[in-house]
This record gives sequence, C-alpha cells and structure tokens, in this order.
Amino acid sequence: MAATAGGRGEEANETSECRRLQRALSECHRRIPSGPARNSACRHLNRALAECLVSTACPDQYDAVKSLCSSSGTALKRSQCQEAQLSLSFEEKNFGSRG
Repeated sequence: MAATAGGRGEEANETSECRRLQRALSECHRRIPSGPARNSACRHLNRALAECLVSTACPDQYDAVKSLCSSSGTALKRSQCQEAQLSLSFEEKNFGSRG
C-alpha cells in the first residue's frame, strides 16, 4: 500500500473508506438484478470505489491527474493532463503486475 503525506493513520482511513465503498457496491449488486438498472443505480459507487483504490495505490499520480484535468484550460494544460493520465495508466499496469 502506498504511503501518504498524512502517514499511516490517513492510509488506514483511506483503506477503510475503500472497504466501505466495496461493501456498498456489493450490496447494490446484490439488491438490483443485472442489467441497465443496476448499471445506472450502482454507477456512482463503482466510480467512487475505483477512484478510492487508485488514489490509495498511486496518490501522487492520482493527484496530478485530478489537478491537471479538472478543467479544459489551455493547450498546454490539456497536454499536461494527457501526460498525467498516461503516467497513471503506466503506474497502474506496473502496480498490477507486481506480486
């Protein structure tokens, strides 16, 4: 697990939040039959869990993407946003292949 600026206490809180979101998403999937209704109803939980996991595993890259891609901005900012997204995608692939 990646260390964060706030130390182990903050990391534990992030992990706890991810677990809470995972339970909520599982509950959403249990309650709503598979199909478009489930996709619509559980979408916000799915996205929140994905963001939680990525921000916990790759906090620096996640923060860069969040900061650089928050608005369209200039051509330079859009280019920096794309570079940050690419960096995050490589980090995720490298993180996922460890073990």
